[in-house]
Amino acid sequence: MSADVETSLRAPPAYDLARKAIAAMEAHKVWPTALNFELWVHYVAAKGSALAVEIDHMLEAGEPFTDSVGETLAAKFLPKQKLSGELLDAGDALSKELDSVHRAIESARESSEAYGQELANASESLAGEDTGKIKAMVESLTQATQRVRQENQTLESQLADTTAEVSKLREHLEQVRREAMTDGLTSLANRKAFDEALERACAEADQAGGGLCLAVLDIDHFKAFNDTWGHQTGDQVLRYVASVIGRSGAAPRTAARYGGEEFALIFPGETARTALAVLEEIRAEVASRVLKRRSTNEDLGAVTLSAGLAERRPGEPPASLVERADAALYASKRGGRNRTSSADPIAAAAA
Repeated sequence: MSADVETSLRAPPAYDLARKAIAAMEAHKVWPTALNFELWVHYVAAKGSALAVEIDHMLEAGEPFTDSVGETLAAKFLPKQKLSGELLDAGDALSKELDSVHRAIESARESSEAYGQELANASESLAGEDTGKIKAMVESLTQATQRVRQENQTLESQLADTTAEVSKLREHLEQVRREAMTDGLTSLANRKAFDEALERACAEADQAGGGLCLAVLDIDHFKAFNDTWGHQTGDQVLRYVASVIGRSGAAPRTAARYGGEEFALIFPGETARTALAVLEEIRAEVASRVLKRRSTNEDLGAVTLSAGLAERRPGEPPASLVERADAALYASKRGGRNRTSSADPIAAAAA
């Protein structure tokens, strides 16, 4: 939030802002989650802000304010969300810098040792020759080099300690990165990890000339399910569906929670025929199980998935691939749900 909004929330007008935000969310059928509440408080408190303008455009266009939309807006406009990504990028940069420093110190140590050895060899080669002054000079340089080597030994000891600390720091950074790239509810890759994986997969496909498929999956009627059973039970369903998708998303594939009740699967180097078969297995497994409410053991009925698949065209950018997979997903929704559709008629016919 901006400093003005943050200040308003610590003053008497805060309650009025909160009531306005809740009223606006209810009017537009937006769930009052913590993230959505923060977005809509900002919306009602700063109507001229970039966030407010973007929300207004969405409302005018009749676009639904889904969890995925909320997460995207938060990452773009809320400082705390942006800070997480910035810290992650800073950690990557720090790790690269530490690698560079380590290599520079190692190179300096090796160069100094090589120099000392060369001088020692030169001194030995001059033994017995009538070159007293030259030999004395070389011996003097050799002694100086020996002192440097002793200092280097001390430096090397310090370097070993520093290297150990750098390793600990790098491990910590990697742990932070893993946590920052993992969805907390489902333990799948999160949206940021998905975006990076898709960019990487596209670049590798361009370099190697291989294929690449992208699938987007969505839980059918999930909003109605939440209305009936509540968000805690909804979270239970999300975790179950994620576990099924995750089993099919082992490396080199990437399984991600794209946002809200939407998931994604990246299939690097695989054909649409293979990807469609995997999606059908996931869809059938999810639909075959009758879920029970954990707290009361009540039958929740079956949950179904709709999926859309797109096979990447040569040189196609990630955004276009996602757009075509989304279009295939909506084709599944329009076709009655609980089905898989392909953006490529040839791939669909081959499956």
